[in-house]
Amino acid sequence: MSRKEAGVDRGGLDRGVLLLIFLKFAIHLACAPGYGFFRDELYDIDCGLHLDWGDVDQPPLIAFLAWLSVKLFGLSLYGLRLFPALAGSALVGVTALLARDLGGGKFAQRCAAFAIIPVPVYLALQHLFTMNAFEPLLWTLAAWAALRMIQRHEPRYWLLIGLVCGIGMENKYTMFLPIAALPPALIASSNARLMLNRWFPAGIAVGLLAFLPNLIWLYRHDFPFVEFYLNGQGNPSHLQRSPLAYIADQAMIMNPLLTPLWAGGLFWSLRRARFIGLLFLIICLPLLLTGGGKNYYITPAYPVLLAAGSVFFESWTAAGRTWLRAAYLGAVAAAGIVFAPFVLPILPIDDFLAYQDALDGFRPVITERTKEGVMPQWFADEIGWEDMARETAKVYFALPEEERARTAIFANDYGEAAAIDVFGPKYGLPPAISNEVTYWLWGPRHYHGETVIVLGSDGTGDREHFRQVEVAGRVRNPLSRPTEQFDIFLCRDMTVDLQAFWPSIKKWGR
Repeated sequence: MSRKEAGVDRGGLDRGVLLLIFLKFAIHLACAPGYGFFRDELYDIDCGLHLDWGDVDQPPLIAFLAWLSVKLFGLSLYGLRLFPALAGSALVGVTALLARDLGGGKFAQRCAAFAIIPVPVYLALQHLFTMNAFEPLLWTLAAWAALRMIQRHEPRYWLLIGLVCGIGMENKYTMFLPIAALPPALIASSNARLMLNRWFPAGIAVGLLAFLPNLIWLYRHDFPFVEFYLNGQGNPSHLQRSPLAYIADQAMIMNPLLTPLWAGGLFWSLRRARFIGLLFLIICLPLLLTGGGKNYYITPAYPVLLAAGSVFFESWTAAGRTWLRAAYLGAVAAAGIVFAPFVLPILPIDDFLAYQDALDGFRPVITERTKEGVMPQWFADEIGWEDMARETAKVYFALPEEERARTAIFANDYGEAAAIDVFGPKYGLPPAISNEVTYWLWGPRHYHGETVIVLGSDGTGDREHFRQVEVAGRVRNPLSRPTEQFDIFLCRDMTVDLQAFWPSIKKWGR
């Protein structure tokens, strides 16, 4: 089969791929309302309301997109989740392009595009407006641009690679993993010559220029993300996995029936397209061998293997085995349908709980070691936030008017603070203060600690720092995360001035 027949030199995407792109978009748009705003979405909206070139725990792109969403659509779940839906749909197309440029024909391109859709972790992450929704697209774009550079012997692609990597660093700092893996993958695949020209430093310059605004912000704030990251390493909620358990997690969160496709893609690419296989291994082996990080951290690297595996599958089934194509993809789709209600809010809550009970013993792989309630953590974190703001408003407006003016609302968790800031104006609440992540940088504002409404506490620390502490309300939504079911404490007469106390209560790392 010639390169032209295989599709390497075709300009557009196959019509079947375009339909799959639309299907991916339609799935996420239909599920956009979900069960409500997710914890991190509220935080990102709040960061957008305080727009800057960075935040303690993340680069600025996600806050900018949140700001843009609110400007365009108001406080809308459809508007907010439009962006991750578009990113997920684009990932389908770019994966098909990778399969095409690896020599795949029409079936390989469609197979690669289809394979992205029933992946549980992609369904979950691209439903939510977070940095993770955009990460697979940016990693895959960088790999595709590098593959084009190799195939066309055209080092000017470094400019595109640099731009994608720079934008990726403005999205999430884990973009550093593919950036660091690119040069050794090129060298090990006998493509080092592509770095021996003026376009390589020009690409680096483009990437640095795209990342420069956040880099300056990090420098001016003493690189807070480093402290945040190091503090989080000791977090007991982070799973520590053996290499075998880590690999088993990958199989589950990527859809178990897709394992032969991406594993075959790794085998095939190491023989036929070494750069792709080596890039994946260099990115992933350190995490696989150490069990470091959450088990979904390397999932943005899998589209390159799904594309390579689709090319391998196409060639393997070309002579007398074409019936396997429909059988295999049908089985993958069936597995995806079984997984879908656990990762996408496609069922009403009562129906989901019944479905969960019907599949007793089956649970999706957890990504954190946290206490779960009746709902999985990622669903529970969509529930109860406005109720919490409403209950807080009852406590706040029960106070005399003159006391309310000097009453702070202190949240022990960034999600609680964000919920107050996003939903609070509807109930007449002032913005919250918190010692978590970027809220600590925003400071205690004009408050001195005369009266503080405390959220997310068991009251122990409050009794140490206030002379009067009483339970004034309760947040009790049985479907939310257990840690978000708490008493609301009304605290008066702080033993020290809050302004002086603030520097000592910084809480970075989760």
